Amino acid sequence: MIVRRFLLWARTANAEARASGAAALAGAYLHSGMSDEDRREAETALIALIDDPSPLVRRAIAEEVATSPRAPRALILNLIAEQSDVNALVLAHSPVLTEADLVDAAAVGDALAQRAIAQRPCLPTSVAAALAEVGCEEALLALAGNRSAWMPSFSLERMFERAGGSGALREALLARNDLPAGLRQAIAGRMSDALASFVSGCGWLTPERSARLARESTERVAVALAAGGEDSDAPAIVECLRENGRLTPGLMLRSLLSVEPALAEAAFSSLSGLPLARVSAILRDRSGASLRGLYRKAGMPGSLLPAFAAAIAALNISGFERVSGTQGIDRAIMASVMSCCESLEGSEADSLNGLLRRLDAEAAREEARLMADAFADDAALALLVEADPSLLVELDEADLRSAA
Repeated sequence: MIVRRFLLWARTANAEARASGAAALAGAYLHSGMSDEDRREAETALIALIDDPSPLVRRAIAEEVATSPRAPRALILNLIAEQSDVNALVLAHSPVLTEADLVDAAAVGDALAQRAIAQRPCLPTSVAAALAEVGCEEALLALAGNRSAWMPSFSLERMFERAGGSGALREALLARNDLPAGLRQAIAGRMSDALASFVSGCGWLTPERSARLARESTERVAVALAAGGEDSDAPAIVECLRENGRLTPGLMLRSLLSVEPALAEAAFSSLSGLPLARVSAILRDRSGASLRGLYRKAGMPGSLLPAFAAAIAALNISGFERVSGTQGIDRAIMASVMSCCESLEGSEADSLNGLLRRLDAEAAREEARLMADAFADDAALALLVEADPSLLVELDEADLRSAA
């Protein structure tokens, strides 16, 4: 009877009063001890109020029931069919909605609805996959930033495939810990290309120069990712590079010169069809007996064989493990390779030596930068000690504790 009187009152009340009354009725349904008959009438009344001419009423009901597991399913389904500011409240929070409901809502919803779904905590895999396939850029950005969403690798790849031109999306994807190594490499390549295009478009560098810098940046990232990830990362990165036409002999040589052979090994394995363990054994064979056969089977250019042979020979002497704390191209190995190749003649040899000189210049610049940073740190420390000599005692004690 109370519900019936409420509906009679609602016929003449103003919009604000109806919205307040609808919220009170929804709250009573969820939290008070109504009889079964009154609950049925209240549910019917709430569903009927969705047809109220004022959006204030629908929003008031949505705000009251959005987070409740006791909300009537029929009411929730009707609310998600309403305008965006109403359905987004329910889509973002309602525990009543099933995976199928959310997938369907993602397919037919606008940007606000899709973003609301993308922000749901612990978003199921099926819903995340649906959004990755049909979501707008705004929804994809929200999905990428949802750390609790259960995202399969193929969905992350699909998001990048559809909206990889968005810098914000690339940044959000790179911030995820579950991003596949191959996809991380693809994003790094896209970012390098975008930067090169911007720089050349501004007239700061020629297109050729900016393209070379972008390629070198992408190569450094690829070597670092392959070396610093799991055992399965290097093959995935290599496949990504092959698909995008970025797996070059120069990149493989850089991997060896940087004493980070994971990428070069995975590349030789992929190109030759030999198992990774077999490739690793060939590269670590000091006699070099099988290297030429591996090189030829991988379809590598003959002009670069002397450089590869010299780099691998140097690695077998110095070791394939990088010294802790170092990074970039190893200048000792670089010098050994340049010494072996400087006597070569012909146009192909000129191109090879040009490549080696560029890599050596890059290594020298990185070495100088690190040394300059170290000098600056020493100078800053000296000034601090000069200002407060007691710091020297504290530093000595800290060194002794560290050594112990």
